Amino acid sequence: MDRNSIIGITLIFALFFVWQYLTRPSAEQIEAQKRLQDSIQQVEARVADSIAAANAESTNTPIASLDQDGPADTFSDERLQDAFGPFAPAGTGTETERVLENEFIKITFTSKGGRIKEALLKDYFKIEKDENRKDIKVPLYLMNNEENQFNYFFPIAGLPTGGVNSSDLFFAPSTDGDALVFRASAGEGRYFEQRYTLDPDSYHMQYNVRLVGLNSVLAATADAIELEWINFLDKIEKNDRVERTYATTYFKKPDDRARHCAKTGNDTKSLDGESLKWVSNSNQFFNSTLIADETFMGGEMSTANMEDTDEELKKLTTTLRIPYTRESDESFGMTYYIGPNKFERLRDLGSNVEDIVPFGWNIFGTINRWIIRPIFGFLSGIFGGKGWVILALTLLVKLALYPLTYRMLYSQSKMSALKPEMEKVRAKNKDDQQQAQMETMKLYREFGVNPLGSCLPLLLQMPIWFALYRFFPASIEFRQEGFWWANDLSSYDEFFQLPFTVPLGIGSHISLFTVLWAVTTLIYTYYNSRHMDMNANPAMKYMQYIMPLFFLGFFNSYASGLTAYLLFSNVTNILQTLVTKNYIIDQAKIKREMDDYRKKPKKKSNFRKRLEEAVEEQRKLQEQQKKKKKK
Repeated sequence: MDRNSIIGITLIFALFFVWQYLTRPSAEQIEAQKRLQDSIQQVEARVADSIAAANAESTNTPIASLDQDGPADTFSDERLQDAFGPFAPAGTGTETERVLENEFIKITFTSKGGRIKEALLKDYFKIEKDENRKDIKVPLYLMNNEENQFNYFFPIAGLPTGGVNSSDLFFAPSTDGDALVFRASAGEGRYFEQRYTLDPDSYHMQYNVRLVGLNSVLAATADAIELEWINFLDKIEKNDRVERTYATTYFKKPDDRARHCAKTGNDTKSLDGESLKWVSNSNQFFNSTLIADETFMGGEMSTANMEDTDEELKKLTTTLRIPYTRESDESFGMTYYIGPNKFERLRDLGSNVEDIVPFGWNIFGTINRWIIRPIFGFLSGIFGGKGWVILALTLLVKLALYPLTYRMLYSQSKMSALKPEMEKVRAKNKDDQQQAQMETMKLYREFGVNPLGSCLPLLLQMPIWFALYRFFPASIEFRQEGFWWANDLSSYDEFFQLPFTVPLGIGSHISLFTVLWAVTTLIYTYYNSRHMDMNANPAMKYMQYIMPLFFLGFFNSYASGLTAYLLFSNVTNILQTLVTKNYIIDQAKIKREMDDYRKKPKKKSNFRKRLEEAVEEQRKLQEQQKKKKKK
């Protein structure tokens, strides 16, 4: 280290110590900060002791014996008043459970907070692995994580915490006809009520909150009641890596399309002061959704990814503002949906809730929603088994596109007939690629051959392929539906399990549908490439074989419904090609047509003129560069 470096480092340290000395707090500032921290700790300790003591006293007190409408001193506990203020009568009790149930769902509620504790979906199951790595089905629960919260915050002046959380209160349960009612007393006939009414033949229920007499209790500045909803999404599907990319929070403003938080990373969306119609916490195939009868006064939605080793996928946190007009008796109505992402059921809820089914937002989503989905529904009514429906759809698509396929194969046959002439041109101009291209273009023009004619049908099929890429992993109709060796068409098929994990997305299994798709793709590519001219771009000759192998890693862990469709599509393509070229297209007739076309006078289009001029100009520039190099 040289002398200048040593001096520089010494000066830096000196400046650092001088800065620390000048910015250190004074003795008076240190003492004031200490007093503030002590005060905060005392308040927190007092509130915690009050809640703990109140709950300890309640262990032997059944909830039915509590006079919820009695004065606060019924509990003779000053600590309850400190912690809960007017809600002290509901600050102590015994947690009990109540159930609402129909043929589709069983919802268990807890009196602590008056909220949903878990929801069992009777017609669906969760996939787990046993000790032999075999798939087993277990009951499917939603909203059953112990860390979940569904909490209303009531702002109350004079309390150390600024208010009361409904999750800390014990609600008195009762029934009113088909409705389950939870009521938290604030004394003197005042209360906060939550009323749940389950629809007899559906997954949704009416959910209403009611505030009676709380205008004399809540802070004078309160114009809304804040609801905090924390939902830990469980890993439900076999492929939780794919499931994670579909799990997120969706939300919708009244006059806008549905939107969502980011699916692949942590995200926060804030709608401060804006109206909000509904919010949905959605897995790949199931969701829990709150829909306001009117609108929420804005909210904030955030998503956080959990670690891969955690049992949960994501933590979804939603804060909603319930409008409050300070009436002596007012209520706010909502619809609570807890169930599958079935397009028709969600659409019946109104307000475009069906948009949470991740078919896509662009043209591919439109194709899925209004073309492919209805066709699948129609075919399902005929064939029943979803695998046979996929096969039927493949044949239907191929039949609809056969006129284009015929034109493609006809164009390939013309290219094949022209191949000897093209080889002569290349041999004649083997040292001048630009001239060879110009002569080849002249051949195309003379014989009436369109080199891009075989590409058009493939391009027209691309929207269908991209749409189906989104359709299979988003459609619950394929979930846990078996076909041949696959036991779940919405996830990968495990024909063979590996004792190790292969990188590049392959995983620890082999998908037979994927392997068969790759093999048939290579066969189809080889058959077609025999008649194609690859000399202009030799790299394409090898790329067309590498691409199927490259996609093996991706499709091996993707929905087997898609790879089954691609396999059926390849087999159909091979059969169509063999039959059309060998039995429908007359190869001798094509040669005669090309010879007749060659003899006709031709008029160059402006596009072809400009193209040939550009090629000629490029050739001249190359010749000039060669001459300069020789000099």
